Amino acid sequence: MTELDQTAETASGLGCKRRSPIATFMRSRDGSAAIEFALLAIPYFMVIFAIIETFIAFAGEQLVSNAVDTMSRKVRTGQITAANTDRTAFRTAFCNEIAILISCSTTEAATPSKLFVDVQKFSTFAAIPTTIAKTAGGDINTASFQYAPGGAGTINMVRAYYKWQIITDLIRPYISSIKPTDGSSAYYLIVATATFQNEQYP
Repeated sequence: MTELDQTAETASGLGCKRRSPIATFMRSRDGSAAIEFALLAIPYFMVIFAIIETFIAFAGEQLVSNAVDTMSRKVRTGQITAANTDRTAFRTAFCNEIAILISCSTTEAATPSKLFVDVQKFSTFAAIPTTIAKTAGGDINTASFQYAPGGAGTINMVRAYYKWQIITDLIRPYISSIKPTDGSSAYYLIVATATFQNEQYP
């Protein structure tokens, strides 16, 4: 080895020794995958949970809509009338239709807290409300809700409201459509409506 090579090797060795610990740490790739995963895990799983919850909420919306169609068909054909089915029995039957995904408590049928059902008869289709009544605070206004199915040949409306509890805070501001006046958690309001004229059943 020549004297020139020895000098270059010595200079290179000194350069390595003079490298700061911070630079050494920045150049090291040991455990970088674990650190990157730790940084990205929280936002990644929040997005995944938000997607799953949105999907389940939309599935619940379809389930409520199907239940409204089923109960409306029973009203239209005379299987359910004001004489043979009272309000609590109607709500219980409605809860049974959505039980695959939405469970009603034992007191929900008698005293609604999340599921609200409005069944009314009207003189004309034009008289049926097309908007959702809300209070000044943004909650739904249940004061006008009734259970008054009409008889044969009458025009009726069956409308169901369900307050779907939002779990993932990430999507709460985006899909929440109702804010209770008591300051409790916001909900995604599921609404399904069916309007029809009853058959001329006996």
